[in-house]
Amino acid sequence: MRELIDDLKKKKLFIFDLDGVIYRGKKLIENVNKIIKELREMSIKVIYNTNNSTITREMYVDKLNKLGIESKISDFYTSASITTSEITKMKKNSKVFVIGEIGLKKELENSGHIILKEDEEVDNVDYVVVGLDRDLTYNKLYSAQKCILEKGAEFIATNSDSTLPVEKGIKPGAGVMVNAVTTCTGKYPKVIYGKPNPFGINKILEDNSLMKEYAVMIGDRLNTDILAGNRAGITTIAVLTGVTTRSEIENIRITLNNAENDKDLLPNLIIEKLDDIFIS
Repeated sequence: MRELIDDLKKKKLFIFDLDGVIYRGKKLIENVNKIIKELREMSIKVIYNTNNSTITREMYVDKLNKLGIESKISDFYTSASITTSEITKMKKNSKVFVIGEIGLKKELENSGHIILKEDEEVDNVDYVVVGLDRDLTYNKLYSAQKCILEKGAEFIATNSDSTLPVEKGIKPGAGVMVNAVTTCTGKYPKVIYGKPNPFGINKILEDNSLMKEYAVMIGDRLNTDILAGNRAGITTIAVLTGVTTRSEIENIRITLNNAENDKDLLPNLIIEKLDDIFIS
């Protein structure tokens, strides 16, 4: 069996982003299934932490199983599941207007929250929750605007990613929808639960009773995956199979000028592909 490179040998938990790290669109990135299998054979726990709120955790299990990666629901922490968990702590059975897709709506519904329809007349709304919505319409924006400005709803976002990696290039991400709601209401989200907020990573560590020095975050985005990992105080690895390039990282190094915020964007390690975490 291949060995992990020296700096990773003490790790007990690998947290992976999905889009751009495990797959692009519907296509598995080469050898990733074998790498996950090898990590598990080394008794290293594998968890997935994604900002993509469009599909349910059950759908993620099915997707990875079809790609040759055995998984279960508890392996996934999505921005939708994390957001839902926190909303439930704040108020059970709340009334929520959603700009988002099935992954977000099902998480909320399964936890007992009431999903409001467009133009549904109610006296008050607890939350407007915004995630990626590939069927965004003017009327959805109007309903969100009305809920926030007239019904007293708190504005919450699953994440603020500007782009979404697909098989060939990138598409607009949830941040586009979040910014649209901000523009028409004049309000920013009260909280954004997805990366770079380290909330999800901290929850993973807590749920697994693990100290931060034993965990590593592997992602393809500096301003979400790497920033969240650094803010959580865990080891960070940037893999160049997604949106970030080596030249982008080097440019940040060159222009640092001791800016602490920029330093948080830099990973502890850069690899071309996931296979590079091993010594052959």
